[in-house]
Amino acid sequence: MAVKSTLDRIFVLELVRVTEAAAIAAAKLVGMGDEKAADAAAVDSMRNELNELPIKGRIVIGEGERDEAPMLYIGEEVGTGEGPEIDIALDPLEGTTIAAKAMQNSLAVVALAEKGNLLNAPDVYMDKIAVGPGLPEGIVDLDNSVEENIKAVAGAKGRLVSDMLVCVLDRPRHAELIDKIRATGARVKLIGDGDVAGVIDTTNPDTSVDIYMGSGGAPEGVLAAAALRCTGGQIQGRLTFRNEEERNRARKWGIEDLDRKYSTVDMAAGDVIFAATGVTDGTLLRGVHSTPDGKAYTTETVVMRSASKTVRNIRTIHNRAVKLSK
Repeated sequence: MAVKSTLDRIFVLELVRVTEAAAIAAAKLVGMGDEKAADAAAVDSMRNELNELPIKGRIVIGEGERDEAPMLYIGEEVGTGEGPEIDIALDPLEGTTIAAKAMQNSLAVVALAEKGNLLNAPDVYMDKIAVGPGLPEGIVDLDNSVEENIKAVAGAKGRLVSDMLVCVLDRPRHAELIDKIRATGARVKLIGDGDVAGVIDTTNPDTSVDIYMGSGGAPEGVLAAAALRCTGGQIQGRLTFRNEEERNRARKWGIEDLDRKYSTVDMAAGDVIFAATGVTDGTLLRGVHSTPDGKAYTTETVVMRSASKTVRNIRTIHNRAVKLSK
């Protein structure tokens, strides 16, 4: 069976089960102040579910390199070993600090693509700029000034610069960027963590976010690109390095042009499926909650596919006495 057909018929719903299981496992530790324990619970659960999929899967974006991550490390093989060869990008708990503090926008996230179609990005920083669907291709560019990018998006949307809302991670390294955004007359939405959700907010009119700007993890950039491939949005990224060790890490993963600007398709090409389940409540999804009688959990998941530009929102009730994947 061709990969595209297999993705179409099986993996959309199967991927939902994977992120649901990870979200529920992590949710049991929300607010406990232990980032590592919450992340480990999500990792274990996600790995178990991935290993039930009929694929020859390989992790290209994961928890880190093998020596640092005992499970779901980059290069790890998952699935039953029978079926199509699939690249997998994942973050079992995107926003570990958010989950530990019971704050908004923590997610369990997975993206699948045909082999060779997801950028094997090293765990370094990436400068990013992203916008939602319906805008001219190349409307924003990392080599343009902050003012040029904001004015370009405002013009394309037929709105004033003062109407623009730019999402930025609240980090000391972004102080100058924030000042430049506000100097244009645009507004800034600061988020504490979870830049995958921050990028996806550009696709949702209810958030009022027009642009995402700033640096965050390169692996999260690939996951965000997968989501934007499915919705018609755009992201551009460039790896940034703090030292020679990080440059060597990039070379180890086959990256030769360390100054390259990556487009959406450069990071996530081919047929892509993206799924995210809310762990805590957020702008994108409601988090995991127990039913009033305590006998079930409810989850909210968004699952998207690039080939069809389909976006499905799924609310599920999970009986606590029944195995999640059944």
